[in-house]
Amino acid sequence: MEKETYTPWDSAEFLDDDEARLEYLKAALEENDPEFFVKAVGTVARAMGMTAVAQATHLGRPSLYKALSGERDPRIGTVMKVLGALGVRLTVAPKAV
Repeated sequence: MEKETYTPWDSAEFLDDDEARLEYLKAALEENDPEFFVKAVGTVARAMGMTAVAQATHLGRPSLYKALSGERDPRIGTVMKVLGALGVRLTVAPKAV
């Protein structure tokens, strides 16, 4: 019997255009899980190139990887800087009933 091998799944590989990245972030935000959303922001940042995001935010790449891992609780200012570098912004809307 042959041993099966698996390639790790990386969502960033499939976020190759602005529309896909935006829909990915929207879906992550709808989960209403801050850690999940932060990790999704990190995935989109990796898809766009973490070096470019780091330069645009004036934050270090290692710091961004840690902050956006989903295992930390980054400051809202950090998340908003990254979202700005990604070309998106959060908006506020009434809660659907």
